[in-house]
Amino acid sequence: MADRSLVHIAFYAALIAALGLVPPVAIPFLGGVPITAQTLGVMLAGVMLGPVRGGLAVLLFLFLVALGAPFLAGGRGGLSVFASPSVGFLIGWPIGAFVAGWIMRATNDLNVLVAAAISATVGGILVVYIFGIPGVAYMAGLSLPKAAIASAVYIPGDLIKVAITALVTQTVARGLPGALFTRS
Repeated sequence: MADRSLVHIAFYAALIAALGLVPPVAIPFLGGVPITAQTLGVMLAGVMLGPVRGGLAVLLFLFLVALGAPFLAGGRGGLSVFASPSVGFLIGWPIGAFVAGWIMRATNDLNVLVAAAISATVGGILVVYIFGIPGVAYMAGLSLPKAAIASAVYIPGDLIKVAITALVTQTVARGLPGALFTRS
């Protein structure tokens, strides 16, 4: 079981890295704000693997980034990314994955699609923003309200990622239920 867990943790860390290669999508009605796919991997890690494995997958990813691997969107990596305005979001990722996994387990009586949407929204958006907004405020020298307003433009893209997470989770639950650790 331990070997299998390590493989899944490594797989989701690799998935998060691969999603960093997806070019940002600009949303015209939000002034062309670029939306990246990486937080989709964070949401999926938590919802699919559960709290501990999901959080560990994100921590492994961040460890590799800290070592200099250019796995963040835009090919960024190294310790300098932890001194940028996005540091709060990076800190929030493993905690968000943990919370998403915990909620997914706690909502075992709900439909998988609904439970995954709730889990990804709370863990992948709410928790991540709780850490991200103060990080932006501190690193960019903004007030918390101004940092919150600046960060709010990313929420529509994050809601799209929640929908994708829920649909992927439901599809996996139907076709390969053993791969959904939060429901086994």
